[in-house]
Amino acid sequence: MGKEVRIKMLVKRIGLLSLLIAFFLACSKKCPSIQAVAGEALGTTYHIEYKSAAHRDYTAAFNRIFNAVNASMSTYMPSSKISRINRGDTTVVVDSLFAEVLHQSRVIWKETDGYFDPTVGILVNAWGVGPERPLTVPDSATVDSLTRFVGLQKLRLRPDFRMEKEDPHIFLDFNAIAKGYTVDLIARYLDGQKVADYLIEIGGEIRAHGQKSAGQGWTVGIEKPRSDGKRSIMREIRLKNRSLATSGNYRKFRIDPHTGRKYAHIIDPHTGYSAQGEILSASVLAADCMVADAYATAFMAMGFERTVRFLNRHKALDALLIYDSDAAMKVYATQGFRQRLCKE
Repeated sequence: MGKEVRIKMLVKRIGLLSLLIAFFLACSKKCPSIQAVAGEALGTTYHIEYKSAAHRDYTAAFNRIFNAVNASMSTYMPSSKISRINRGDTTVVVDSLFAEVLHQSRVIWKETDGYFDPTVGILVNAWGVGPERPLTVPDSATVDSLTRFVGLQKLRLRPDFRMEKEDPHIFLDFNAIAKGYTVDLIARYLDGQKVADYLIEIGGEIRAHGQKSAGQGWTVGIEKPRSDGKRSIMREIRLKNRSLATSGNYRKFRIDPHTGRKYAHIIDPHTGYSAQGEILSASVLAADCMVADAYATAFMAMGFERTVRFLNRHKALDALLIYDSDAAMKVYATQGFRQRLCKE
């Protein structure tokens, strides 16, 4: 091979190598890579994954959203709008976040015949089944007296965005919907940033959009109800452009040290007592996470038979119910939910 030919081939190889280097450098700057952010917020943990071609860090924006939700709806912050309203402050002007959650709560309250009711907080406090509250077992007279203050129809949002309550004792609590709503707020932000692929999880409430890798959606696990405190996955589900929320009584409960009886953290708004239905956990699929979050809580209070009838009438919702039947753990899933389950 002549010297001139070898020089020409070397030049071609150098040119090809330069093109490959340029390609990889360009891809490292423009091709989306998965960014992961995790931490604590809203009294729980969160984990967010998203693809960003520009490798942008949205942590500061996420924190602004968490702070806004807390300032509006945290019952653990004395300065929040909801805490001030619960103390009887009639001067509070609620923000758009509060108004949106109240509106959606009212919709689901009506749909579930009151089994989802954010005014049940006064009973949750009385039973002491909320976080870091001592368990108390109120007598029937106390329960009866407190149920008089339960019912979303007993308060309204005035045109000037001030809350009006029939009785000052009414206690509003959005904890059964606020986490899911925050997931939706972060999803809206990422949508606004033209992020097409993401998975958002806050305290077990999840929303997924796009895909994690080519041709594949996001895969998440559904926890198996266990009384021993250990965690294990019962089934996995593929999520794409859907939200998933789960509520359960198997982990969040209190035990009376004198009787050994378990008291679930979910209170039946109609009876005023701890929900003791057959359902161990309810996982709900919906377009919006706050909707899935609220229905998952409602189903725990409604019980198995009533929930199945509800799902048969509301085809836009899909759910998986893990329930106890004759001391055996069984699973019920709607057709839409079954279609998204990964093969065992």
